[in-house]
Amino acid sequence: MKESKEHALQIGKHKPKYPIVQGGMGVMVSGPKLAGAVASAGGVGTIASVGLAVASPNFNGRNVASENVVMIKKSIEEARKLAKGGVLAMNCMCALSDYDEMVQTSCESGIDIIVSGAGLPLKLPELTKDYPDVALVPIVSSVKAANIILRKWEKSYNRIPDAFVVETPNTAGGHLGARDEEQAMDCSLSLKTVIPSLVSFLKDLGLNIPIISAGGIWDSQDIKDSMDLGASGVQMGTRFAGTEESDVSYRFKQAYLDAEEKDVVLIKSPAGLPGRAILSPLIKRYFADVLEKATCKTGCLTHCICRMKKETFCIADALMSAYKGDWENGLFFCGSNVAKLKEIGRVREIMEELVTGLGYAYSPL
Repeated sequence: MKESKEHALQIGKHKPKYPIVQGGMGVMVSGPKLAGAVASAGGVGTIASVGLAVASPNFNGRNVASENVVMIKKSIEEARKLAKGGVLAMNCMCALSDYDEMVQTSCESGIDIIVSGAGLPLKLPELTKDYPDVALVPIVSSVKAANIILRKWEKSYNRIPDAFVVETPNTAGGHLGARDEEQAMDCSLSLKTVIPSLVSFLKDLGLNIPIISAGGIWDSQDIKDSMDLGASGVQMGTRFAGTEESDVSYRFKQAYLDAEEKDVVLIKSPAGLPGRAILSPLIKRYFADVLEKATCKTGCLTHCICRMKKETFCIADALMSAYKGDWENGLFFCGSNVAKLKEIGRVREIMEELVTGLGYAYSPL
């Protein structure tokens, strides 16, 4: 087998051994254990900043912002010990009310990469200006979104992204980069359409910015397909969420194991964005419009239907319930391919399968 240098992925100054990025999945689905395991296995391990407070012994249900700061620092420190020198990223959602603080705390704590979506991260270079070695990676679903970011960053900060994650709402899990559920399934936002278009767009501008393909990636053939489209790497979430190292409860993982294709649905999140999730009892109540009266407890989102209209449900409560394994009251975000999960594997075994499937010799850090 050959070495993997031919398709090496470089994000700013950071070079993972293999072109595989673990997606950021909020409220401790991708916490420090999972991120550290992926980084030590040769990929980019990603911690999601949203909801890390749930794992703090001092969390009281309301002090999300203050405990998130504490847990970001602790999570990066813990992941570093596990990463064996590997590359670590922090996923920071633009939709969070404490977005600025999450980004700055991550940089102060020594993160390598900031990945940012759930909105356009137009001011990210300003927030990270004192940390030039931190790579900046926006998540987009269209060439239009990438162009808006490029123009703003170049004009205001004389900076361009170190990579783009192109995440298709057609198949991705969690919050999706679309205005509504109909657009989420629009084939014009498929990876087959957007990646070649963005590659061509960047080439015409004379920019060499790596593109990371995300949404529905499961095996080495999916990675090859993305590379053939022009991507330099891939991002995978659902498959890594269903591992021994994933930071959530076993009951959460069991929900993934039990899920069939028919159980994967689109909802309108309290954040006002479409989202893909498992049809849990909470979501059944949501569709039947029989949810108990919603109360916002944390103020975690800049735009929240629960807080503003007292409708839907508290997304913080629902995601924390899922983390703890509360099947009745949890929101279990997932990708469209969750039904492919047949057993709880280990990160290193999955990475070896993917890398050898690409025809490379595998050796973890």
